[in-house]
Amino acid sequence: MNPELFPKFSEELEIVDNKMGEVQGVPLPEATCEIWEQIYNFQAREDDILISTYPKAGTTWMQEIVDLIMLDGDVKKSMRSPCFVKVPFIELYPKPMPSGVQAANAMESPRLLKTHLPTQLLPPSFWEKNVKIVYVARNPKDCMVSYYYFYKMDQTLPDPGTWDNFFSMFMAGSVTWGSWFDHVLGWWKAKDKHKILYVFYEDMIENTRREIEKVMRFLGKELSEEVLEDIYHHTTFQAMRENPMANYSSIPSFVMDHSVSPFMRKGVVGDWRNHFTVAQDEIFEKEYWRRMEGTNLTFRTQQLG
Repeated sequence: MNPELFPKFSEELEIVDNKMGEVQGVPLPEATCEIWEQIYNFQAREDDILISTYPKAGTTWMQEIVDLIMLDGDVKKSMRSPCFVKVPFIELYPKPMPSGVQAANAMESPRLLKTHLPTQLLPPSFWEKNVKIVYVARNPKDCMVSYYYFYKMDQTLPDPGTWDNFFSMFMAGSVTWGSWFDHVLGWWKAKDKHKILYVFYEDMIENTRREIEKVMRFLGKELSEEVLEDIYHHTTFQAMRENPMANYSSIPSFVMDHSVSPFMRKGVVGDWRNHFTVAQDEIFEKEYWRRMEGTNLTFRTQQLG
């Protein structure tokens, strides 16, 4: 889609739809559920690259990194259109605009695509074509806080109510795209059977340059130190926050209200401490260790050093 057309499309959005449905017990936008058969039957291509995350785990950050790696660090080309245009969100259907499936089908290869789907809902063609997938996981406490503020600013999502209410929703897995626990564990188990690079948000914060190189190697690219440095500088939190192609500022305010909370809010590890009560932390820790028992998947909720 030509990005210049986006404002014209946005003018057609009369009422923002924030109704939810579900597929196999996973809460999803109602519009997504309406075209679920098209989404599930989506045809991946062997040279696709898929970025998969639970919401608010560093999706846009990784999109920009992968896009720049595939463009050999050409920042000018990376600014060709907003991230939501150049990287189709395959299960999204922002009526009356084209669905993510339609946008992806119209793209030439190689395509860079995005999903928040848990493994059991991913279109089977991604597994069949052995597509390279970069999965980003973020510690659940910070993910919950970030998701709460996103729920408040994104008018396509239901009103989350108070922080206490959202805490209960998140713990129950009744937020859009379902349970954080199911999501991260499903993808963790899948990584040994498929071409999946499992990256941690906290590692990206700690040493962005190291993680960029890890992604570069996974994608089979070789870039010079100079190019890697350019990619690093273009994908710092501050650079991303100021980049109109990455910060969602081109989305109309009746869809995403940045006055409530910016799309890119803090980009830190440990902000959950400013929100969790002692009682909530105890509830969370008990559930976390119950759900993660028997796995070797671990998260850190504070930055090292």
